[in-house]
Amino acid sequence: MIPRYSRPEMTAVWSPETKFRIWFEIEAHACDALAELGVIPKEAARTIWEKGGNATFDIARIDEIERETKHDVIAFLTHLSEIVGPDARFVHQGMTSSDVLDTCFNVQLTKAADILLADLDALLQALERRAFEHKDTVTIGRSHGIHAEPTTFGVKLAGFHAEFQRSRQRLVAAREEIATCAISGAVGTFANIEPAVEEHVAKAMDLAPEPVSTQVIPRDRHAMFFATLGVIASSIERLAIEVRHLQRTEVLEAEEYFSPGQKGSSAMPHKRNPVLTENLTGLARMVRSYALPAMENVALWHERDISHSSVERYIGPDATATLDFALARLTSVVDKLVVYPEHMQANLDKFKGLVHSQRVLLALTQAGVSREDAYRLVQRNAMKVWQEGKDFLEELLADKDVTAALGEDEIREKFDLGYHTKHVDTIFKRVFGRSA
Repeated sequence: MIPRYSRPEMTAVWSPETKFRIWFEIEAHACDALAELGVIPKEAARTIWEKGGNATFDIARIDEIERETKHDVIAFLTHLSEIVGPDARFVHQGMTSSDVLDTCFNVQLTKAADILLADLDALLQALERRAFEHKDTVTIGRSHGIHAEPTTFGVKLAGFHAEFQRSRQRLVAAREEIATCAISGAVGTFANIEPAVEEHVAKAMDLAPEPVSTQVIPRDRHAMFFATLGVIASSIERLAIEVRHLQRTEVLEAEEYFSPGQKGSSAMPHKRNPVLTENLTGLARMVRSYALPAMENVALWHERDISHSSVERYIGPDATATLDFALARLTSVVDKLVVYPEHMQANLDKFKGLVHSQRVLLALTQAGVSREDAYRLVQRNAMKVWQEGKDFLEELLADKDVTAALGEDEIREKFDLGYHTKHVDTIFKRVFGRSA
């Protein structure tokens, strides 16, 4: 995790302190279950909680032990025995390292998912507020970057809201899929530990027992989780790129908030650059890049190997922390976005009615002109606007082939902007459940 792109709450999820506390809780809950089964003394289980539950684990000491043992879980258990005393011999009975590591990793991922879900909720609120603010702000829609037909800026934002709603639904599903627990021992057969222990730990940690763990929790679950993060990142980038395009000087329909004292360039004092959304584009690339190694982790040898381990030490913290930061930054961009309706109108009018060409085309076909001929008539007048700066309405009214099929009033009526926004309420009801 790079501090520049990490926030404290998510960083805490991946801290050594959090990890070792979760490790302890897994082991202590397992001891409770073992005590109930009569495998270890109940007094020992109580002692483990009493001495370990309030302990501050010495990370430097654990690292020191690991340098000798070359095994992180054994290093932790050795340090725990220093804290608990003789009853520590009952810790980790019938368990294997993956029981601790995999269960902990999934606890951390569910905690991270909860933070990300809260981030998405904040972004959805900002998008909804700004969408209703600009529900009727007419702007030009573009395809291939070229003027297409009118829409509203609110409809644009409603589309992003719907997309991030889907992102939230996917993340809820990914969280549920990743929230499993494995306490099944070597190769996952429960030979040295009862399934009841796993069930107890799962319930205590708010997880579900993994049906078949084979000593490790299957990594298809993790692949889906990180793929979901990658899809969310792609949606972030799509909105970021929209802002970047709209902020271009020759467009300038919206721009990132430029705070007092902010500088856009070390050389050119006039610059106001879309630095936040450019940054978001880069961060999205990083989050997506973690999805592929998560997928490659699925294919482990036989019941388990540890080729996935080093990968997950990177991608768990980095993907979640980066996405958390990106969602928070995007929410701020949306919340403070400066919108210029007058520029939107000016851009809409730039090609003098050209955006109404489809309405004229359809009217001609409905008046009996073949589609091929209608297209030719409209296009030849449209090209005069592109190439000579003519007024589209005036050219149509002066075209005898067009006026032979359509009257002047009928042609003029096809230039009504309101025609293009008549179903905005319907779109808003679909997205938000309300239109006002």
